[in-house]
Amino acid sequence: MRHTVFNTPVVKYIMLGISLFFIKILGWKKAGRLPDEKKFVVIVAPHTSNWDVFYGAILAFAFRLDPCFVAKKELFRMPFGPLMKMLGGIPVDRDSKSHTVEQMADLFHKNEKLILGIAPEGTRHKAEGWKSGFYHIAAGAHVPVQLAFLDYSTKTGGAGPLIYPSGDLERDMQKIGAFYNTVKGKYPDKASPFVIHTKS
Repeated sequence: MRHTVFNTPVVKYIMLGISLFFIKILGWKKAGRLPDEKKFVVIVAPHTSNWDVFYGAILAFAFRLDPCFVAKKELFRMPFGPLMKMLGGIPVDRDSKSHTVEQMADLFHKNEKLILGIAPEGTRHKAEGWKSGFYHIAAGAHVPVQLAFLDYSTKTGGAGPLIYPSGDLERDMQKIGAFYNTVKGKYPDKASPFVIHTKS
């Protein structure tokens, strides 16, 4: 198991209390439940604001989620490298983009428990569509995709459906899009369409 701030016992319980406090005073609600699976990819959408990181973090602690995330290797240089790893960061070489999916799938195979968080839009600005990496990682690792959300219209965040990749990307994206079509980001006009950008 990877050791991060999210699974450090003392920190985990302190942050659980803090996160529940913030959720209450900010008027947000948590919804849904996490799957029993020990390994899965969790995607968070829509991503339209820097505030998504804040609310996503406090909800992760509130759900006692222990996620890791992918970031370019340059961010792991000193002095921020240790902090990035403590937060669950996994360095990848963006110059070897074609191998990132294989690297992450292999990481799933090597770990008894692993939850990988990904923002499929890749940016808080409106793009032509989603990047397909999250789907190919899940399919290659034979793990499900947990749909997580932040709905600013109802101030609700949490876990939605669990999707098992069928191998038919277009059909699975229709299911994913049907769910997120009911979720409103902080800036709805910046939300990317629920399609895979072919240049991803």
